[in-house]
Amino acid sequence: MWTNLTGFFMRASAMNKLTVESLTRVKPLCPLFEQCGGCRYQDIPYEKELRIKETYLKRLFAYYLRADESVFEPIVASPFEYGYRNRLDLTLRRVKTGECFMGFMPEGRHRILPVESCAIARREISDYLPMLREEAIRKLPEDYRIANLVVRTGDDGRLCWGGIGRRSLKQKEGEYLWTEPLGKRIYYSLDTFFQSNLSILPQLLESIEQFSGLDRETLFVDLYSGVGLFGIFFSEKVLKVVLVEESEPSTRLAHFNLTWHWAKNAEIRLGKVEKEINSVLEMPGFKKKIAIIDPPRSGLSSEVCNALSSAKEFSMLMYLSCGPKSLIRDLRTFISKGWSLSRVIPFDFFPKTRHLETLVFLSPSSPDGQ
Repeated sequence: MWTNLTGFFMRASAMNKLTVESLTRVKPLCPLFEQCGGCRYQDIPYEKELRIKETYLKRLFAYYLRADESVFEPIVASPFEYGYRNRLDLTLRRVKTGECFMGFMPEGRHRILPVESCAIARREISDYLPMLREEAIRKLPEDYRIANLVVRTGDDGRLCWGGIGRRSLKQKEGEYLWTEPLGKRIYYSLDTFFQSNLSILPQLLESIEQFSGLDRETLFVDLYSGVGLFGIFFSEKVLKVVLVEESEPSTRLAHFNLTWHWAKNAEIRLGKVEKEINSVLEMPGFKKKIAIIDPPRSGLSSEVCNALSSAKEFSMLMYLSCGPKSLIRDLRTFISKGWSLSRVIPFDFFPKTRHLETLVFLSPSSPDGQ
């Protein structure tokens, strides 16, 4: 199956390229478009990009999951098609001549592509790149040849960066960055995962609230919880929240967020989902159990996928994915175990790139999960 799936993605990508070539062209904002490899759709109107991504996803679901088009909600556009990324990862390299270059490392290449601005980065970050290069070069020790820099911002426009030296990404409490979707503040830091497009978070959270059925009788399980965005945001609407995350920096921020919001009905479990999932499934005393799964792009391990797909305790699962390949692979397992796709919502978290975030609502074969 995996070989066939890979072949399908290659054919679909080629088809997408032909589709793009047949569309009305617009002038890309970035002079490095098609060189750095990060962007794909700067040369077509945004509404056409959305249509390509939505069609592509529907074809994948129809071909591999036999999904009816009726399960799809319309693709949710990003409020901003440019200037949305709150984080950039750059490479700083000193060559043998002593000269330093800062920029992106295109896939399949070994040379840095120097950048002085980025059209999809937030303005605070893009405008700061020339100064970031100067500051990073001054901080680079003589014995360093390469450093991986992270620069990030939040709702208040503050800029933070690190990447030179051990623990250079770790921040103190007063330095944490934050965003406030729908009036609820969530903190994150340089060394934690967080969504790169803050502007579309309200639409995602509203969709979860509208379709999940969370209520005061619910145990809400947030798997791969990161800094606790989903668990903390919905903690007031449910009986109890359990967050599971293996990253120590992320759980540190999650504890800070719990304290900030006085979320006394939430607990955090530091560890791999593989080791924690069974004990969570066995928790007694809840009429309803609902989980959200937000794994890395690689998706679920076979152990987690089998455990969750076999679980009869959940009345609903929500799977949020930025990797179509791994999503399709994992959903095939769920469907084979009796789960059905009740709703699929694409979110364009990554305008002008090939990436797409997808939220899938999974229901058991019957109300009691049997």
